Amino acid sequence: MFPIRDHNPSNTTPYVTYALIVANIVVFLAYWPLFAEPGALRQFFDIWAILPARITQGEGTETLLTSMFLHGGLLHLAANMLFLHIFGDNLEDEMGHLPYLGFYLVSGLAAGLAQVMAAPASTVPMVGASGAIAGVMGGYLLLFPRARVDVIFIFIIFFKVLPLPAWMMLGVWFAVQLVSGAVADLSAGGVAYMAHAGGFLAGMAMTLPLWLRRGGTSHWSRTHGAPANPAATYRWVRTDVPTVRRKRHR
Repeated sequence: MFPIRDHNPSNTTPYVTYALIVANIVVFLAYWPLFAEPGALRQFFDIWAILPARITQGEGTETLLTSMFLHGGLLHLAANMLFLHIFGDNLEDEMGHLPYLGFYLVSGLAAGLAQVMAAPASTVPMVGASGAIAGVMGGYLLLFPRARVDVIFIFIIFFKVLPLPAWMMLGVWFAVQLVSGAVADLSAGGVAYMAHAGGFLAGMAMTLPLWLRRGGTSHWSRTHGAPANPAATYRWVRTDVPTVRRKRHR
């Protein structure tokens, strides 16, 4: 299950969301050559990524920030930037540019600390913007639970795109993080499930005052749980390009 777009364009240009996407891409390209040298890449991550065992010793606290702009590969980067693009613009629209930037960074810090507390002795570097983006998703869920999100379901070789309410897609995503984090060996590396869960909860908590100022549950009643601006609609369009069949030679 993977979101590919939402139906909720923002009223203003999401400058901060765009800037964060650009910053993550630029940083990734800056150390891209190191992927050809695993030893050098590990040394780079040892300096700038979160190492929980190092944090628990009171060292490298700056990596709680720097790790948010590092990624372990092209697919890791692309997936995170897609999630940020889908969910970030509406939250920035509601919060304002600078408050949203602060919200994003604090969500990332909270996510990093959550992973450190979950696996304090781990020496596996943790990188990625997904903890901060999880905070964005938590805030999105609280403000826009019924916003429509197109999700692609992939089952072996079959796939289908379905529009789902945000509460369903994000609720399932959060549940997966909790369950996976409970059964995984967090010190062995892999997905930072507790960072995702921690960032998500931090994002919801920081959005709660805004939601209450909007009227709480009455805000959902007024907006139907979606952004106030008109929703975008999408449909598959049949192409006019004719199909050319291969000729059989006898």
